Amino acid sequence: MTRTINVEVLARVEGEGALTLVLDGEEVVDARLRLFEPPRLFEAMMQGRACTEAPDLTARICGICPVAYQMSACHAVEDALGVTVGGELRELRRLLYCGEWIESHVLHMVMLHAPDFFRVPDVTALAALHPERVRGALQVKKAGNAIVAALGGREIHPINVKVGGFYRAPRRAELVALLPDLRAALDEAEQLLDWTSTFAFPEFARDYELVSLRHPSEYPMNEGRLVSTKGLDIDVREFREYLREEQVPHSTALHAQIVGRGSYQCGPLARFVQNFDRLSSRAAAAAARVGLDPSCRNPFRMLLVRGVETIYALGEAIRVIEAYVPPTPAAVPLPMRAGVGHAVTEAPRGILYHRYELDDAGLVTHAQITPPTSQNQRGIEEDLRAMGPTLAKLSLEDATRHAEHAIRNYDPCISCSTHFLTLTIEQRRA
Repeated sequence: MTRTINVEVLARVEGEGALTLVLDGEEVVDARLRLFEPPRLFEAMMQGRACTEAPDLTARICGICPVAYQMSACHAVEDALGVTVGGELRELRRLLYCGEWIESHVLHMVMLHAPDFFRVPDVTALAALHPERVRGALQVKKAGNAIVAALGGREIHPINVKVGGFYRAPRRAELVALLPDLRAALDEAEQLLDWTSTFAFPEFARDYELVSLRHPSEYPMNEGRLVSTKGLDIDVREFREYLREEQVPHSTALHAQIVGRGSYQCGPLARFVQNFDRLSSRAAAAAARVGLDPSCRNPFRMLLVRGVETIYALGEAIRVIEAYVPPTPAAVPLPMRAGVGHAVTEAPRGILYHRYELDDAGLVTHAQITPPTSQNQRGIEEDLRAMGPTLAKLSLEDATRHAEHAIRNYDPCISCSTHFLTLTIEQRRA
């Protein structure tokens, strides 16, 4: 028997594409994220442009995680120029990243992912069931947006970030004014985590190779070595030696794998598993309260990990603001020279790699950008293959819903790499 499901629009993700699953009995014999969004060609657009333009150009790749692109671009260009940004400027960058983590995580948790657990189509329907939690999520998201606006000049595609620092450092009073809302948002984030911990999480786990940054003393955002749960431990400059991308026929986005080992996963679960000891005491206590620990390998429970990271980011933002002393100047000097620079930072969805080659005038001659969603695509397909026995036992409607839910675990930022709108499941029986 052949069964086919067509979903005209897969909501609560971004972009254009399709998923096809072919089941033979309980086995998924083919799982393809058929991603047909036209290539966006940002790497080609960078060629011939001044390296100082990289943060503003690459920020336009995504409206949800522009800070991630700006931070990776800044660090990669600075690596090529031999520049190090420290002190209060480094703290301000961490604060800016906290803002993006907060608003992005809560957007996904409540507006995009939570409806799956209530079998409702969207956040509007969810708000009819749990208005206080949706209002609370909006409160937390607003606090994250306020950080990005205060430091970046606006909430979407910030304009105050530059290679070497910022165009303008905020006055202490501007940041201190954010503290009341951040403290209130921290309490609300605790309630959101407790609420989401009551969800019925499907039982599922795989033996993933989880890859993230690891910093000597901090929960990683902007800096660290690339490590994995299966022994990878490299400098970010070695990214291309160990993590390779390749084109697949059914996708306009590249698939990534670890050389000689296969797929890997990045994102909140990878960070949490490998950096649990770097969490604040409040975030670690929150994780323990909802039953999360570094042994977790269930991607459906990434929803909870995002909640823990939101609590961490709010606390970290408060810490930075309370100790803030405006830096002078707002950016370090940039000596132009030829060079090659690499950087990996932790976008909300996982590791984001930038590499730039510069000529003597500081013009970009080659660029490579590897977003987290493209790195996770191969593993998402493998998740769906592993779910074959579960999907085969479900009705077509429920199998479709479960597959969509599995994809949304990863909060695919499809504007960065790929989108999908149509889901097709074909089930064959002898």
